[in-house]
Amino acid sequence: MDLRSELMEGRAELPRVGAVVPARGVHPPYVVVNGYDDEIEPATAYLRDLALNDSSPLTIRSYGYGLLRWFRLLWLLDVTWEKATEAETAVLTGWLRSASNPQRQRQSAANPAPGSVNLRTGKPVLRAGYAPRTINHALSVVSGFYEFHAHQGNGPVANPVPVSPQRRRALAHRSPLEPKPVLGRARLRQKVADRPPRSIPDHLWDELFERMGCERDRALLEFYVSSGARAEELLGVGIGDVDWAGQKVYVISKGTRQREAVPASPQAFVRLARYLDEIGTPPSDEPMWRTRHGVDRPMSYWAMRRVIQRANGALGTNWTLHDLRHTAASRMANGGKLTLPEVQAVLRHANIQTTNRYLTARIEEIFDKLTEHYNAPRVERSYPTGYSADDVAAVFGA
Repeated sequence: MDLRSELMEGRAELPRVGAVVPARGVHPPYVVVNGYDDEIEPATAYLRDLALNDSSPLTIRSYGYGLLRWFRLLWLLDVTWEKATEAETAVLTGWLRSASNPQRQRQSAANPAPGSVNLRTGKPVLRAGYAPRTINHALSVVSGFYEFHAHQGNGPVANPVPVSPQRRRALAHRSPLEPKPVLGRARLRQKVADRPPRSIPDHLWDELFERMGCERDRALLEFYVSSGARAEELLGVGIGDVDWAGQKVYVISKGTRQREAVPASPQAFVRLARYLDEIGTPPSDEPMWRTRHGVDRPMSYWAMRRVIQRANGALGTNWTLHDLRHTAASRMANGGKLTLPEVQAVLRHANIQTTNRYLTARIEEIFDKLTEHYNAPRVERSYPTGYSADDVAAVFGA
């Protein structure tokens, strides 16, 4: 079996050479280097274009890793990037479909099997390999890279990533309020299941909240589930961003990167006050959420993620930080107190159709109603007195 077939079957690994490293300049903030720490200029040009088009540093970093994976494949196959064709893209897709994901290998043997379903939450455990969305993202990165260089006149005329011209024409001028037409996927693109948002039921939420070991973590959970703020947005809040009288905090929004007000519940501010009483007033120029052990420093996303993971280990659940935002959105949308545009404003969704996805019955509530239905006594048929039994049988049957 040749090397290409071995890669597509997941029997060969890509060489772990090269890296994505912070750049010396601003545009782009990250660059891709080869095994000799030499900057890959074509990748830098594309990442610089993304930066100049106002893509976030995290987006550029993600695209950098996508390009690094692509160049590792080309280096292994001894193909220059200008000579790449759809055949190399097929090898990349096959490898992503069959190879194991290193991030899934970090789990211990006690964790549930990849692809199984957590019986407490109803949420599936991540599969062992690369998810379909990850594969499609990898193809989008490579496609954008070649589109950019074709526009600049540096790359091949034919993009090595297949596209669907019919799909592009149909979606080019579609209003986001119109229903999305059903169109075929481009070749090599993966089928992605459209799962509804999952929120935490009230009784499981109470369990999760009780597992929080300090006022900092309890305050954070109260803010997450009442404000709907994203994880990193809330962790970046400083003491000067808290409006105690207005019961809101100001966050740097992920979408617009503007400072925007986010309301929160009175209970969240009570918890915050208790937390600040414990640690004192944090530095005015730094986030107020601080680590509890070691050197005093701002709490990171990964530290908060670890808080949820420890609670999951004790409860046998698999909640994520983003489930807290889903829970807040579901409560707002289905509580009967807020209109859908009001919920959209609180969550800062650009499209109201995104908010509309939360107007669905939770599967746990359906199970509760089904249990009531199953346990309800069977209705016995009865007829008013005075009618002959033979007449009733003739009209309604025996």
